[in-house]
Amino acid sequence: MTGLREVAQDRTLYQWFADSAERHAQEPALEVQGHVLSYGELHRTALALACRLVEAHGAVPDRVGLLATRTVSAYAGYLAGQRLGAAVVPLNPDYPRKRNTDIAERAGIDAILVDAEHGAAVPDVSSGFEPTVLQMPSLPLPAGDLEQGALPPVPTDTSRIAYILFTSGSTGRPKGVPITQRSISASVSYNILRYEAGPGCRMSQVFGLTFDASVFDMFVAWGSGACLVVPSAQDLYTPVDFIVDQRLTHWFSVPSVITMARLMGNMPLGRAVGLRHSLFGAEPVTIQHADLWRQVAPHSRIHNLYGPTEATITCTDYELPTDRSMWPETSNHTVPIGRAYPHLEIVLLNEDGLPDGEGELCVRGPQRFDGYLDPAEDMNRFLLFEEGSAPAAPYTGGGLTALHWYRTGDRVAVHGGSLVHRGRLDNQVKIMGHRVEIGEVEAALRQHVDVVEAAVVARSVDGETQLLAAYSGTCVPENRFHHWLRRQIPLHMVPRRIVHLDALPLNGNGKTDRRSLAEILGDHTQPKAPTR
Repeated sequence: MTGLREVAQDRTLYQWFADSAERHAQEPALEVQGHVLSYGELHRTALALACRLVEAHGAVPDRVGLLATRTVSAYAGYLAGQRLGAAVVPLNPDYPRKRNTDIAERAGIDAILVDAEHGAAVPDVSSGFEPTVLQMPSLPLPAGDLEQGALPPVPTDTSRIAYILFTSGSTGRPKGVPITQRSISASVSYNILRYEAGPGCRMSQVFGLTFDASVFDMFVAWGSGACLVVPSAQDLYTPVDFIVDQRLTHWFSVPSVITMARLMGNMPLGRAVGLRHSLFGAEPVTIQHADLWRQVAPHSRIHNLYGPTEATITCTDYELPTDRSMWPETSNHTVPIGRAYPHLEIVLLNEDGLPDGEGELCVRGPQRFDGYLDPAEDMNRFLLFEEGSAPAAPYTGGGLTALHWYRTGDRVAVHGGSLVHRGRLDNQVKIMGHRVEIGEVEAALRQHVDVVEAAVVARSVDGETQLLAAYSGTCVPENRFHHWLRRQIPLHMVPRRIVHLDALPLNGNGKTDRRSLAEILGDHTQPKAPTR
């Protein structure tokens, strides 16, 4: 088998796709909304869109907004942007128009591709912000006699930005994360081999385009000659049916998809026998999640992937042993996040800025991004550290180099040679003088036999920090739940309220929406108006 070091990692995303299109022109590349496109058809459609965009804009755009989702035009539009060597900036049609406008302006986009369904969601334009807007047709486009001579040379510069995504910021304003072609190519190269992707494989595309895992799905598939199979939003409520009906070989989603399907009674066991690899990430993957999925897909290898957007999607992975008796027992009952990719470096730094068996996970290497869109946001998010030297020194300006480590903000511990995610550093609060990890409280809640999923938020009342919890599953009387929990964790860690919900609120990426949850739990703690 070809070694990782021998695989060409330094390619643009367009080069990864175009190489497969040349070698597998007649093989299926995309299945979405009832349309099946071969590599040749998808390539021609993307080239046609690229030509139309250059014609409409009057030049080759540098940054292209993409306001589309789960359509042929959405994926062809992404490839069109890559063919032009532009940075693609996905915009979410479900986001408020004001938020998309803010993202588009801050990203400096000069053209927007929008599918037929979302023309009304195009960002507002002002005198200082007037990008070219091109509405894309819903169906595949033939290249026809469009002037492909208008296209620039095939992009090969891997130092250019491939895409820009915006993640939640502590200030409430999203932070722009530019990812270079070189960084994403290193990820694609590794993961094609890691998950045995290639012609004949059928890979899911569960994530929306504003979520970085969608890039993993698209280009691990298209870089290897596999077919990308896109479920509808409705299909995600019955994921096992979708996997079986579409003959998927690879599945990648947040574990919340399992939770939601189980709550709705849509988790038949033993049916997904053709699934080879099951990938989960973006949220803690519990042993409970893995146990259930093992029964759903008995022949599948189960993987837990971890990584922040800033480290180009994923940077560690862990595969559960096929022998259930060999599964690890972690203190928080989650599946380990494993080890760093072989081409990356990681270090765990404690509060003193020194290596430790538990601490903040920091990463550097070819997948580490080069800094936020706004350089001011780089302050204290990077640091310099070398083994055997002085404690780590936070970055305060002067220019980032390859030697700088990115601080993930995640607390990680070493357990049996593997890394275990212990929660966010910013999810540590003080209760009655005690430091409390919210993730530890959530892990305790999930151990209750009637709990499917649980989440905890903190709020301040008259200067006192209080914990509030919500869970899904079978409803348990709150006082009984409190008594049970007090036997599992110290009293100061027991949430003030434990509220049963039919399902935890999720954001657009399928993660627990903690802001919405805090509002829900806040309503539950308000005193009721007196009745007359």
